[in-house]
Amino acid sequence: MGGADYAALAEQFIPYYYNTFDTDRRSLEGLYRPSSLLTFESSQTQGAVDIVEKLTTLAFQNVKHEVHTKDAQPLPGGAGVLILVTGTLEADGSPLRFAQTFVLMPDGGSYYVAHDIFKLVFG
Repeated sequence: MGGADYAALAEQFIPYYYNTFDTDRRSLEGLYRPSSLLTFESSQTQGAVDIVEKLTTLAFQNVKHEVHTKDAQPLPGGAGVLILVTGTLEADGSPLRFAQTFVLMPDGGSYYVAHDIFKLVFG
């Protein structure tokens, strides 16, 4: 995977992920696999079905993400991509800062989220 490839993958993935999260969280299920891990505010969930259940039952209903920074690196061996995103999200009207890390791995002709860590940033 060349430099442009992993950067382009991140550029495509990030807006897709957050637009989908903000409009129809249930549609995110296709991005995860049974082995996928989500750590959301230190609570760990495994598997696409359980991850989407967690994301669709969060306390806030209306959410809008605004990405401020995004960085991507290829994983050793070039198989996958590590992505770090920072930004703000408005959850039911309250702006909160967040950081989120994704590990995308190849699966057939596309990629899936193998690891997803989400943290609100306070202070």
